[in-house]
Amino acid sequence: MPKKEEKPKEAGKEVKKEEKKNLESLSQTHGKDEQAPVVATTLDQIWGDDGTWKYPTMDAGEYKDELDTMAKSDLQNHAIKIGIIPIDNRAMLTQRLVREFKNHTSQYKATSVPLQEKEDEEVSSEIKQILEEGR
Repeated sequence: MPKKEEKPKEAGKEVKKEEKKNLESLSQTHGKDEQAPVVATTLDQIWGDDGTWKYPTMDAGEYKDELDTMAKSDLQNHAIKIGIIPIDNRAMLTQRLVREFKNHTSQYKATSVPLQEKEDEEVSSEIKQILEEGR
């Protein structure tokens, strides 16, 4: 068999470094205004429920750190308390708990979208005639 031509490894490394730099400069946009005020969407929220009845914190980073410090048995007890069936795999259980936490906190972070005011335009006589046909 003929030998395969060896490509210089240094050129490949440079390309990878450039790709990493380009990815780091990118940012992802979700289209949600993070500065908009949070609006209560349920009666419980109107009466003062802030979501801390189910979780000790509403910050995802703090919650993840708290899960990392828990022992496996504590993690399973916490899952039972939250309403998730505990499994033996710690990584999968942590993922499920974090996903459930994010679903819970998203309910308390709903922002209102300001309604666009309609311009007072005069309705043409043709449109009025069409609407009056239904009487």
